[in-house]
Amino acid sequence: MSNKTDKSKNPVLLEVKGLKKHFPIKRGILFSKQVGAVKAVDGLDLFVREGETLGMVGESGCGKSTTGRLILRLIEPTEGEVIFQGKDLLQLNNNEMRHMRRQLQMVFQNPYASLDPRMTVGDIIAEPLRVHKMFSSSQELKKRVRELLDCVGLNPSYTERFPHEFSGGQRQRIGIARALALNPKLIIADEPVSALDVSVQAQVLNLLNDLQSQFNLTYLFIAHNLSTVNHISDRVAVMYLGKVVELAGNEHLYANPKHPYTQALMSAVPEPDPVIMRGSERKKRIILEGDIPSPVNPPSGCRFHTRCWEVMDVCKTTEPPLVDTGSGHYVACHLHPAAVGETPLRTTA
Repeated sequence: MSNKTDKSKNPVLLEVKGLKKHFPIKRGILFSKQVGAVKAVDGLDLFVREGETLGMVGESGCGKSTTGRLILRLIEPTEGEVIFQGKDLLQLNNNEMRHMRRQLQMVFQNPYASLDPRMTVGDIIAEPLRVHKMFSSSQELKKRVRELLDCVGLNPSYTERFPHEFSGGQRQRIGIARALALNPKLIIADEPVSALDVSVQAQVLNLLNDLQSQFNLTYLFIAHNLSTVNHISDRVAVMYLGKVVELAGNEHLYANPKHPYTQALMSAVPEPDPVIMRGSERKKRIILEGDIPSPVNPPSGCRFHTRCWEVMDVCKTTEPPLVDTGSGHYVACHLHPAAVGETPLRTTA
């Protein structure tokens, strides 16, 4: 479980409103005719406070990684707002966005593919410093690179080595050092430990926690593993088919998941010892029926209604808004109406 202090009163650093990304499906001569669209992200709302870690979980294909790339404008959104420190990133021109990228960095999922095999470790970490002209002398640049290697637990003398000389965990540390180079405020970590051995995963997660405390970082942490998210996150956003269906503090979500989809995910987490966990202590396993609907043609109303065991008629026709049911626990489900006086997703403390 996260060992972080309460961040619920911290100011909002990042706010995402109505974010959409529809990838066109084209056919015909030279693929000139659009016949549909893959709705990878379709009206996503969330916010991240300064100094906290927001975990994002969901099944493969729900739009988690696409969301991370949209926030950084590595791919351009179809619609929506991405407000960072009061500025809508989607309204910035190329020069303004280039300057803003110093505050926004990413750690990619695959440490074997995210590092250029033709560059030394020193050049990989120094590249963002050179691009943004952070140092005037090569000696200062080399000193900064060695400091960054030391920060992530690697020997500073490794600067002349190449990525193929390192293990997966060490490569991910190099990726983290590269992300830290420009002193960013927000780091989007796209499943940074999913390709690593379990023992190495724990080391990298502990490193991320230590770096957050040391540099006052804010994380958007994308993952499949609910146990991993539980360990590192202050709050958790659950995604299903391009939308956030539940958003709550770590302890609130794991103790009382309200959306049926979240309940199903929680029930799938393996128990440490099923023989010992008996009676009321043992979780009821929820088996979801049917397949995930296609993002090309998502269901009307609530997108989860085709697999939900508590489906009502209203679920099939009306899409539930993401509303606060109390204590900052946001749910998009007709089973849980908003608390009195509460409105759809808001970011005020």
